[in-house]
Amino acid sequence: MAPRAISAALLSAFASTVLGHGMVTSFATDGTEHQGFILDYYYDKVNGAPVPDIAAWYAENLDSGFVAPNAYQTEDINCHINATPGTLAVEVKAGGTVQFNWPATWPHPYGPILTYVAKCAGECTEADKSSLKWVKIQEQGIDYDSQVWASQVLVDQGGKWETKVPASLASGNYVFRHEIIALHGAGSPNGAQNYPQCFNIAITGGGSANPEGTLGVDLYKSDDPGILFNPYVTIKDYTIPGPKLFSG
Repeated sequence: MAPRAISAALLSAFASTVLGHGMVTSFATDGTEHQGFILDYYYDKVNGAPVPDIAAWYAENLDSGFVAPNAYQTEDINCHINATPGTLAVEVKAGGTVQFNWPATWPHPYGPILTYVAKCAGECTEADKSSLKWVKIQEQGIDYDSQVWASQVLVDQGGKWETKVPASLASGNYVFRHEIIALHGAGSPNGAQNYPQCFNIAITGGGSANPEGTLGVDLYKSDDPGILFNPYVTIKDYTIPGPKLFSG
């Protein structure tokens, strides 16, 4: 017997609990707004309804919306659970900005925020996530004087986070990987929560830098000092997870 379509009532009840949790619902390149991936599109796809073409990657973050440390060596760490490329791409100028819009009521104020890029061999709409090599272009951890984490800054900014695109990066097609790592449970093994989101963004007017990146499965280990970490003390030294920040 064929499975029944998910009812509108069930969809609404379920989506209301997680729709705003763990995903970038919109983003802007040099001030131009674009639609992000939202949970509605998953259910539309399941029920055979049309899904819009967007530059944000599809993902199945259907529970509490994160990738746990025991999945760091799987493809899910790249762009979230069962992620597939967005069906179109947008542009940003080298030296320009990308603003990522998370829920204004983001519930996890402990943790760093990071942004990576990976250059695509061709069109990012056809990218193989397992072969993407990530270059970290932005990171923010904790302010030692105020003890305020990047995630709290995000909350204070109404869920908005801006990333500057290095002017030296070569022009081309890139996947941008934007991520919050929530540390409220990180004092226990497998307690950190990674929220990666991906977007197809072509950089225009760039320089000559083509830095070598890191495969997704090599970005983090479950016992990294910035992953297995107690955030409920006065922080004097925090090692932001992942490879070295691109200096270009």
